[in-house]
Amino acid sequence: MAEAEDIFLRAKQRTFTGLTEDEQKEWRGPFCFIQAADPQLGLMKTWREGDCDGGGDEWTDEVQLTQQAVEAVNKLSPRPKFMVLCGDLVHAMPSTQYREGQERDLKVALRGTDPSIPLVFVSGNHDLGNTPTPETVAQFCNAWGDDYFSFWVGGVLCLVLNSQLFFDASACPDLRDAQEAWLEGQLQRASQGPGVIPKHVLVFQHIPLYLKTPDEEDDYFNLQTATRQSLLGRFKRAAHMKGRSSSTHLH
Repeated sequence: MAEAEDIFLRAKQRTFTGLTEDEQKEWRGPFCFIQAADPQLGLMKTWREGDCDGGGDEWTDEVQLTQQAVEAVNKLSPRPKFMVLCGDLVHAMPSTQYREGQERDLKVALRGTDPSIPLVFVSGNHDLGNTPTPETVAQFCNAWGDDYFSFWVGGVLCLVLNSQLFFDASACPDLRDAQEAWLEGQLQRASQGPGVIPKHVLVFQHIPLYLKTPDEEDDYFNLQTATRQSLLGRFKRAAHMKGRSSSTHLH
């Protein structure tokens, strides 16, 4: 069981086993990866019943869809370098009734992924709670690995962020500040060194900076204006290289 769990816990100490700078710092030409999101086991029944705040006592449909996605990914050629799941892995909020069962069954479905395709996990609001706490963040990290970290693939630097800390860190300001300091160091490193300057930078998070335009109004499905503009400015200043931010949340 320990070996099986390792595929879900490769993000440790703010890096990712097997996709480190030392191993992947050289540009090797174009490659493909899979961005998936919101498997959210337990959502579909609650959606049908109009009770999306509920934990969801059935998730057979979501498991089947996840299995179908895994089968499709395994058939791809060329082989994706990794598959990232951008948050809301399950529907049940932390410490609620169906959380453990949903996480267990999602892991069973994901274990079918070809071992050559690393699985990268991003935290969403259902994974941490709309207002995360040190306890809910720790629960996520124990199940899925670090909530923010970096990894490299063929000369490309990838940053995984905990967007819930941008949205509402009122219950864990120290965690927000730690991520901010880490992110600033990563962006400075990407643009100025020391070491290899990445060919591209990819940013993965759950809540998007914006849905349509950078100046849109604040909404549940985007980051607040002040936070959004700050992040956009920081990303642009660091992005003398080509960069991209990828997210999900809206569905």
